[in-house]
Amino acid sequence: MSFIKNIAVKPWERKGIIGGLRPVGTFDTAPEKVALVFFLVVASVVFSLFTVSYIIRMELPDWRPLSDPAQLWLNTGLLVISSILLQWARTIVQTEARKHLISAFIGGGVFAILFIAGQMNTWQDLQATGNYINANPATSFFFLLTGLHALHLLGGLWVWSKSSIRLIAGSKPEEIKLSIELCTLYWHFLLIVWLAMFAMLANT
Repeated sequence: MSFIKNIAVKPWERKGIIGGLRPVGTFDTAPEKVALVFFLVVASVVFSLFTVSYIIRMELPDWRPLSDPAQLWLNTGLLVISSILLQWARTIVQTEARKHLISAFIGGGVFAILFIAGQMNTWQDLQATGNYINANPATSFFFLLTGLHALHLLGGLWVWSKSSIRLIAGSKPEEIKLSIELCTLYWHFLLIVWLAMFAMLANT
């Protein structure tokens, strides 16, 4: 009877975890962090290709170097402060504290917005002096590279705004910890990209 009973069993109709085992992910890392790292790798390749194109293009005779706008130094300082504040917020949230967390995280985003505003002011100043986007290859690359960087930063600000709303609404530090860590990592990446880009533009 026991044999016949076992034959009649249909294990594929059972619901639950086979053998009492719990499903475990391949990596001990949040999927969002893995996705961000993958995106940063792709973004690094994109910026690298544009950099190589810039260096190759500047060797042609029609290249007229663009004078270094003084506003870029101030903009760089704003982005550095933004990254520092977000790192401060990350340090705070890792201890599951809340004191100064809102000020640090919100402040990091505000300085990033000021950086973009400064970049827009730089673009307007260049156009006011006749350096339009199609004036010469050097000007075109300047607008392309700085615009591409600002576009990536705007994407980060969209995520930052959603996290800021959750933080202001009273979310606990542990609930928003991952979002703050991802924003901070993204900001550090964009800061490194900008510093490399700024050095290249300033010296060519």
